[in-house]
Amino acid sequence: MSTPIRQSDLEAYLDEALPPEQMAQVELALRNDPQLLGRVTAIQSRRDAGVHSLGDIWRRARLSCPSRDQLGSYLLGAMPEEQADHIAFHIEQIGCRYCRANLHDLQTQQAEHQETVQSRRRRYFQSSAGYLRRE
Repeated sequence: MSTPIRQSDLEAYLDEALPPEQMAQVELALRNDPQLLGRVTAIQSRRDAGVHSLGDIWRRARLSCPSRDQLGSYLLGAMPEEQADHIAFHIEQIGCRYCRANLHDLQTQQAEHQETVQSRRRRYFQSSAGYLRRE
């Protein structure tokens, strides 16, 4: 990383909450900097001792993340604009890996569902084509 690694970056690294590129940069820095490794060890020791800040609890419980139902509504465009803007900011600007993975999964399910619906409609039409009257 070109900038110094902050405490919050190390905490997010331990929670696997950084974007992949940043995770790789922190890992490389940890391999080359014994002091940085000592900072990570101290964070982990503090966590193991049960000492947690409000920020730690907030990040671990992902309190700012939208629910899967909210992400589904966002994907369908069925929510108020203010909420949609918040979710877009959370996913695109913050880059929340958990929410991005959830959204990707919902998009995959939606695409698969569309294929199933189209196939079912085609079969219904083909099976009922002989029953249509010609006038």
